[in-house]
Amino acid sequence: MTTDDVSGASRRTMLGAGAAAAALAALGPLASTARAGTAGAAWPTDFPLPNGFQPEGIAIGPGATAWFGSRIGGDLYRASLATGRGERIPTGADGMSLGLKSDGRGRLFVAGGFTRELRVVEGRTGRVLAAYEVGTPKTVVNDIVLTPRAAWFTDSTQQQLYGLPLGPHGELPPAREIVTLPLVGEWVSAPADGFTTNGLERTPDGRGLLVINVHAHGGSLYRVDPRTGDTRRVDLGSSKLPDGDGALLLGRTLYVVQQVQNAVDVFRMHPTGLRGSALVRITDARFRIPTTVAAFGDRLYLPNSRFTEETTPSTPYNAVAVRQVR
Repeated sequence: MTTDDVSGASRRTMLGAGAAAAALAALGPLASTARAGTAGAAWPTDFPLPNGFQPEGIAIGPGATAWFGSRIGGDLYRASLATGRGERIPTGADGMSLGLKSDGRGRLFVAGGFTRELRVVEGRTGRVLAAYEVGTPKTVVNDIVLTPRAAWFTDSTQQQLYGLPLGPHGELPPAREIVTLPLVGEWVSAPADGFTTNGLERTPDGRGLLVINVHAHGGSLYRVDPRTGDTRRVDLGSSKLPDGDGALLLGRTLYVVQQVQNAVDVFRMHPTGLRGSALVRITDARFRIPTTVAAFGDRLYLPNSRFTEETTPSTPYNAVAVRQVR
């Protein structure tokens, strides 16, 4: 998501939600986002999304199924990676479906953008299993990372994260258990509730979170302690992330989509997440402002947002695949 989306979209007034700090200790260790499976050589590396869909988020799984969210509605799009064919999944939700993550139970965790919702959707039917309202009237819920016992969400304009604790068997919590985690320590926000926070991942050692800050120091990465909210700036050498959007960690390799640069920057991370070294930049002539990234087999899949273009309900969109860094 971009700062233009923040300034140009309408906002609804909703009730906020808080949570006790004691709940933070129960959120558990972090999990890997790597996907198993093998992408067949004949599988498409470029496939269409619905015209006018305005894609933003992507999630893959269970299996070779990709899910896409939209900046202009709550519907999702489900596609087969093997064939590139798919179908629109109505959810009945209003507003946006930005960041997405899928779990092994076939559920989609959805960041609701200006709706201020943390949303959980049954992938098979599109039924909304739960929706939690959080934050303040200026909140933009943007990205997600899943852990074994929680889902974490970023707020792009407020200096905090939201934690959705999960039960031992993935049970969804009552609204009163949602955690609001203020970001303290070295964190620097843009003035006047400006767009600051974008992509979210975990540290390789599973003990912290990695959060993209597109404002501080020309675009930075921060490590967040999920128990306390304490933040420390990650040492990425001379690398900057002014357009950092989606992030994906596979082992110790971190992929950061720099959307308007039409590039994915790749870093080798220290296990603690406190430093990383640049490995390579992935570019592709098919990139048209990719936003987020997910993996299957040896491929990365990215939706093209076309943020910088004038679009209409008939504008075509697509997703493309590139090779992972080995």
